[in-house]
Amino acid sequence: MNEPENTQYNRIKQLEAEGVDVLILGAGVNGAGLFRDLSEQGVNCLIVDKADFGSGTSAAPSRLIHGGLKYLETGEFGLIAQSTLERNLLLKNAPHNVQPLPTFIPVFSWTRGVWASLRTLMGSTTAPRSRGAVLIKIGLALYDYFGARERVMPRHRFLFKNTATKEMPYITPAIVAGGIYHDAKVSQPERLVYELVSDGLAANPKSAASNFMALVSAKDGAVSFEGPDGAAFTVTPKLVVNAAGPWIDHVNEALGKPTKMIGGTKGSHILIDHPELVKSLNGRMIYFEADDGRICLVYDYHGLALVGSTDIPSDDPDNVRAEEPEIDYFIDSLRSLLPKLQFDRKQIVYAYSGIRPLPASNASEPGLISRDHSAPIIEPDRERPFAIISLVGGKWTTFRGFAEEVADTVLSRLGRDRLKSTRNLSIGGGKDYPAGVQAHAAWVGKYAMESGLSSARVETLLARYGTTASAIIEQETRVGTVFLPETDTISAAEIAWIARNELVVHLADIVLRRTTLAIDGALSTSNLQAIADIAARELGWSDARKMQEIETVTTELARRHGVILISQPAKRR
Repeated sequence: MNEPENTQYNRIKQLEAEGVDVLILGAGVNGAGLFRDLSEQGVNCLIVDKADFGSGTSAAPSRLIHGGLKYLETGEFGLIAQSTLERNLLLKNAPHNVQPLPTFIPVFSWTRGVWASLRTLMGSTTAPRSRGAVLIKIGLALYDYFGARERVMPRHRFLFKNTATKEMPYITPAIVAGGIYHDAKVSQPERLVYELVSDGLAANPKSAASNFMALVSAKDGAVSFEGPDGAAFTVTPKLVVNAAGPWIDHVNEALGKPTKMIGGTKGSHILIDHPELVKSLNGRMIYFEADDGRICLVYDYHGLALVGSTDIPSDDPDNVRAEEPEIDYFIDSLRSLLPKLQFDRKQIVYAYSGIRPLPASNASEPGLISRDHSAPIIEPDRERPFAIISLVGGKWTTFRGFAEEVADTVLSRLGRDRLKSTRNLSIGGGKDYPAGVQAHAAWVGKYAMESGLSSARVETLLARYGTTASAIIEQETRVGTVFLPETDTISAAEIAWIARNELVVHLADIVLRRTTLAIDGALSTSNLQAIADIAARELGWSDARKMQEIETVTTELARRHGVILISQPAKRR
């Protein structure tokens, strides 16, 4: 057992013996955000997930940190105000992982959609099929207004056709105008979830985290868990938070209180290898209406074009994947939007899908279901001495604000005071991140000189891990920079450090979540074998376990992401 695992084992044993203040079930972004907030307040927390941290819905977003421009139509102004604020705070608190994303919105008419939007705003169950220039101009102005708090990005620009087509040369000539505004993107959402958990563990030495543990019973105030290797523990919480996302109703039933809180929708995405498209985007996202009126997007994600997303009612989070009709929909939408470029399935290198844990709703269209959040409370009863707070809905951008609201509720129930705010609290590698060009250059120069690594290598590690890179630089300095087969950016030292320090249980944790190797299309049979060799050495796996881990990753990539590994980096079947 490596040192971090041993530390967690000892912490969990202490919580077994002494009891735990708050048990959080589900380590997606909402659960992890709450875990960090409560741990910062000195509350002893245990967060448990049946899989890895950030491996469910939180690993399947559009990878945007956005203020919710679309929510103007449904009148969710409070959500927009919170979302734009949280977006601006994340740009400051996680600059290593969250970056500005200038966004182009094409306009296809001057006045369409005005009356339909007014009807939607007044409660109609139908959404406008087209949004004209007048509507978009008003929307962008309102968006700027709501985003004024903690502003870090420019206001919008509105462009007439000639200027818009010069800015975006491959856009369809059917547009009449365009707008450019700013949102943000998260480069490694799965790592950000892990960093929230890690920050919580650092904040409170009596808090603990455990992944790959199934809830097996809840009886007489005790909740028991068991892992696939037979490891088990039982805790007696004062309060339980159900942060299981689309699995919330399943978890409440396991806790003895069946509910119907979730009415999820499926969102699928593809990543395509299309250098000409990526170059033409010039760092911008295109946020556009498909022919059926759905809002879609395309932008540069690690040198690939990320395309999304669908919004289809679904309630099967364990078997979700991008289906063929969804992929056809994306390809057809791109061809319509960018008619001068060629698109086909051979360009797809990765696909993914997840279930949004939206509140149960009778809305006629999935797009009209609120993206706001709530935290209904199931009070204790004679069979269950603890209350259950379920985290329903929400979206990636607002996790900190949602966590703060729920943490305040928890603190009140525990009779505790808030010790600190998370509003300006850095996340993970965002701590002490060098702000500004000069500070950035000084950080890179300092570590390059001390380590003997090239400035370019230090720059790469800083961009990938934030200031956590200092520990990886130290590791790489000791053992040397030896890159994995068929990649010139990921080193063996990085993988070893991650395996040893970041609560890794399975090979998939490394290639799908602690790094972006899989989604970048950078995996091959040879570098997956090399990563497995390193993980086996660091984690004490047998040869049989190592081969099983490789087979599991290979199967998951093919089944859920459409990726068949070959000797060169991955290609889609």
